[in-house]
Amino acid sequence: MNKERLEWIMSGLTRYNLTKNEDQFIISAERDFNQKNMLTEQQEVRLENLYKEKSRLIPNRSSLSPKESSNLVKTKVRKFRPKFIPS
Repeated sequence: MNKERLEWIMSGLTRYNLTKNEDQFIISAERDFNQKNMLTEQQEVRLENLYKEKSRLIPNRSSLSPKESSNLVKTKVRKFRPKFIPS
């Protein structure tokens, strides 16, 4: 697992309520990655599965920033129709 993938998973998991054990695992996995620049295959599998499991749930609404919540509102869009100009 590369650093970008780990950061992406970690940032995604911050949107969900985690149990104490899940939170401790994430902290230790991040610490291990920072020290060794890699995770064990077992840690990678567990982290990916945790993310998949949590992503099926509704995110914790209080963790959404106002900017993210405003993006949920649909805006009206007008179609552009060029005028026909005879030659």
